[in-house]
Amino acid sequence: MKAVLKKELNSYLGNWMSWTVIAVLSIITALFLFFFENEANIFEIGDASMQGYFGLIPWLLMFIIPALTMRSFAEETQQGTLSWLFSVPVSANQIVGGKFLAVYIFSLLCMLPSLVYFFSIYALGLPSGNIDFAATLGSYFGVCMLSAAFAGLSLFASALTPNLIASYLLGVFLCFILFFGLQQLANYKILGAADYFVSKLGMYEHYTGFSRGLLDSGDIFYFVLVTLLCLFGSVSAVNRKKLGF
Repeated sequence: MKAVLKKELNSYLGNWMSWTVIAVLSIITALFLFFFENEANIFEIGDASMQGYFGLIPWLLMFIIPALTMRSFAEETQQGTLSWLFSVPVSANQIVGGKFLAVYIFSLLCMLPSLVYFFSIYALGLPSGNIDFAATLGSYFGVCMLSAAFAGLSLFASALTPNLIASYLLGVFLCFILFFGLQQLANYKILGAADYFVSKLGMYEHYTGFSRGLLDSGDIFYFVLVTLLCLFGSVSAVNRKKLGF
């Protein structure tokens, strides 16, 4: 798995497009937090808080992570390099695990520039340092858990289809439905008593729970379970591809 992880990380970190993604992500979040008039602008809300960032970043990762993972299996299938990967002595578990960790690590790197926003808001607070550390740290932990789930879902989408565009669209669709779609369906209150369970199936309620600074074991278990199920599905899909070669 280390060899796969190293190969995938080198392909991300050695590609100028990956660094461009981080730069563009940083610019977009900075514009929404400090310049554009919106609910996330800290000058508009008048509160020394990072919650605007944590409300925005899931929507950006929802499109970025599937773009990273669509090449994990779909592109390798198209280029024929997947057959070479199957010829080396690594299991499907190691292949999926290495690719998942590479995408997950890179998604965490995408959030490093947000530390600049944290220290800026820390300094802008009245008095200086007037920021809710518990809520901020809890939200960072929530983003880490959400990124893992997004990476798992997107990797599963890439393992299902050999088409790059289809892989990307399926990854975005799965992330959107689980993060926002189920929550909106529950908010319509058309399912009666089932609305509560539908909201619990979605990521949104579990993700926002971290913003209160409380690390609830149920929320952690939910994200770990979703991630593991996606990885299990990816391993099964890869094994089927391997039998086809």
